[in-house]
Amino acid sequence: MVDQLLDKGWVKFPAEPAVRDWAASALQVAREQVRDPALKARWLTCEGTWFVGVDALPNDASGDAGGGPLAGEAHEAARALYGTLPLHRAQVSVVYPGYPRPREGESDTAFRYRLNRDAAHVDGFHATGPDRRRMLKERHAYILGLPLTECSAGAAPMTLWEGSHHVMRAAFAKALKDISEADWADTDLTEIYKATRREVFDTCRRITLPAKPGEAYLVHRLALHGVAPWQEGATAPPDGRMIAYFRPELAGGSRDWLELP
Repeated sequence: MVDQLLDKGWVKFPAEPAVRDWAASALQVAREQVRDPALKARWLTCEGTWFVGVDALPNDASGDAGGGPLAGEAHEAARALYGTLPLHRAQVSVVYPGYPRPREGESDTAFRYRLNRDAAHVDGFHATGPDRRRMLKERHAYILGLPLTECSAGAAPMTLWEGSHHVMRAAFAKALKDISEADWADTDLTEIYKATRREVFDTCRRITLPAKPGEAYLVHRLALHGVAPWQEGATAPPDGRMIAYFRPELAGGSRDWLELP
């Protein structure tokens, strides 16, 4: 399993009772968070078709949101590779039929990218300043996706470009090789980021990662990924396509973001 993650940039783990139980408990909490008026005002976007839900699940550092700590093969594989990092409050990403619609303030070009390229991105790069320059503001160890609702495969699954983490690593290693780690967060990587995305689109295979509660998937931190449009005929419960995402941050003061597996 770990070999596939390092080679292809992703791996999906079969359903386990412990993960299914965690997801069922987390769903109850997440459902209340999604209905919270303040969180709804902050995170419901794309004309009501996407609840972004950053840090929306009130879990502790073990992943416990009321039903016990997070367990399962996927989490154990991540810990074996990257150490016992504390878990942040999980993102609760909810997509509804009709996604995507334009996000507030989104340009026509940006919306076309969302529609045609799944808004594909590498996590941690923030659009910074009035010119929205791309800078590495967060350095995650991995992405762990845990579906909370039972949906059909066409209900806006995560998409990923296989092997893209190799392409991205090579490009960023070259761009950052002579820059102190302490200065990475303030280094403008916009042009290399955009050029490397284009290379990935030309050379890597796009796949989709539909999954059900009890299953889990690990995605490499440098993999280019996004969210597919909701397909005609796709089905989901009234809660929508809901997934909890953990992206623990690496410790500062090192070049681990580039150099770890």
